Amino acid sequence: MAKAFITGITGQDGAYLAQFLLDKGYDVWGLARRTSTGGLHLDRLEWLGVLDRVKIVEGDLSDLSSLIRIIAEVDPDEVYNLAAQSFVATSWQQPHLTANVTGVGVLNILEALRLLKSKARFYQASSSEMFGLIQHEKQSEQTPFYPRSPYAVAKLYGHWITVNYRESFGMHASSGILFNHESPLRGEEFVTRKVTAGAARIKLGLASELRLGNIHAKRDWGHARDYVQAMWMMLQQDTADDFVIATGQTWTVEHMVDIAFAHAGISVKDHLVIDPALFRPAEVDVLLGDPAKAQAKLGWEPTTSLEDMIAEMVDADLARLARRAA
Repeated sequence: MAKAFITGITGQDGAYLAQFLLDKGYDVWGLARRTSTGGLHLDRLEWLGVLDRVKIVEGDLSDLSSLIRIIAEVDPDEVYNLAAQSFVATSWQQPHLTANVTGVGVLNILEALRLLKSKARFYQASSSEMFGLIQHEKQSEQTPFYPRSPYAVAKLYGHWITVNYRESFGMHASSGILFNHESPLRGEEFVTRKVTAGAARIKLGLASELRLGNIHAKRDWGHARDYVQAMWMMLQQDTADDFVIATGQTWTVEHMVDIAFAHAGISVKDHLVIDPALFRPAEVDVLLGDPAKAQAKLGWEPTTSLEDMIAEMVDADLARLARRAA
């Protein structure tokens, strides 16, 4: 039985990846960081019905010694680093934390693997935010990076240190440059879930408005369930490499709002409020991925449309809110 170790297993991608790997017969271990107020935040694993099938160990990406101890104990065949301070807006408020966890945390895992002489294959969750102020209309593995937030800068360090360890130490270390990917498990601090949860609250009479910033920003949105499959595919290759994972289509936030509100049966013009306080200090106007390499080398294709994904998210938020009210 292959053994996988997932950092960030309590997050959206970690939960979906755990489910995917369990279905393939993996022994799945996950790293979780305990907080004094919220415990281990295992609700996403519970939502997918896999909590009782994974093994959770407590640790922190900023603590190299704990990573060495845990990786030695688990002795994984595959390591997926999905943990990060991953909210762009927060990265301006907490830039040092973002750098330490999202950037240096990657180094800590790689160094732990190197010091232990582990043969585990390593996956790093890189981000389309690294492209930032885009240099090409469609972003591929050859597009220059121009990060526009502390989060994107930290992700860029994690990406390049992964490349460096691959080239310096011969590690099977791959990065997936993932464009925006969403699901009912997405946190409400992200715009897609903010929109779907907002639409659900308005539909149920629990709110009267949804406040957003730049609705003209364009993003390439896919479903997290599809994207975790690409992560696994990367680690099955004979040679480690980096891959853009995207749908190859871009839509405005405004279009995504239209889909959500239409599915909920409510009017956008009656409930949407543009709030200048919600604009980013440095905006990323457009992101559009070119997944040709992943399609050709991995055989990966997205399977869920934006419309179907947003409808699934709205329905999930309606169900959540109805249960709370019951």
